[in-house]
Amino acid sequence: MTEPLLTLDNLSCERDGRVLFSGVQCNCPAGTLLQIVGFNGAGKTTLLNTLAGLLPAVSGDIRWRGRSTASQRQAFHQELLYLGHQVPVKPQLTVRENLLWLGALNPPVTEAAIAEALVQVNLAGFEHSPSFALSAGQKRRVLLAQLYLSRATLWVLDEPFTAIDKAGVHKLEATMARHAQQGGIVLFTSHQPLAMANFATLDLSLFQPAADADYA
Repeated sequence: MTEPLLTLDNLSCERDGRVLFSGVQCNCPAGTLLQIVGFNGAGKTTLLNTLAGLLPAVSGDIRWRGRSTASQRQAFHQELLYLGHQVPVKPQLTVRENLLWLGALNPPVTEAAIAEALVQVNLAGFEHSPSFALSAGQKRRVLLAQLYLSRATLWVLDEPFTAIDKAGVHKLEATMARHAQQGGIVLFTSHQPLAMANFATLDLSLFQPAADADYA
């Protein structure tokens, strides 16, 4: 049996004092492509934020390579790329400067690598453009350019298909599938129908507290 790289062990999370889900159990070996699903308010973004270390879990454990992430935060975050639903592009920086800032936790990237990443997201020639002048879709593509620069094994992506066109969606799907095929893990949320094959789902609606069972 393949040893999981990532394990969610009896995980429970809350928001504003309300438990959103409890007892989540999931093993993710290398090659996992996993969509987090559930009704609105089930805790999809909360789960991803907890994985990224932005929120604490109420109970349970998150293990990476067999060890609790709490005991190896720096090592874990060096293998993690988290792209949240909000786009943290700094308007006062150029596109190039934003990519250098966003990738500060990773090994330094070359100018050639940045240029190639921008080609991949159809922003070639925008390296020195001020980010305040970009459209919402272009800012989203600046964020997605990190996928071509990061060496992280675990990708945690919250609504990555937001504000990109149909061609961009297909390309992003292929990029995510390729990362999994190369031994990485991709956990993501999406409200869009997907053309990707061979992805699994984790339905947080199945882990809601008993008091909320009728709500689902």
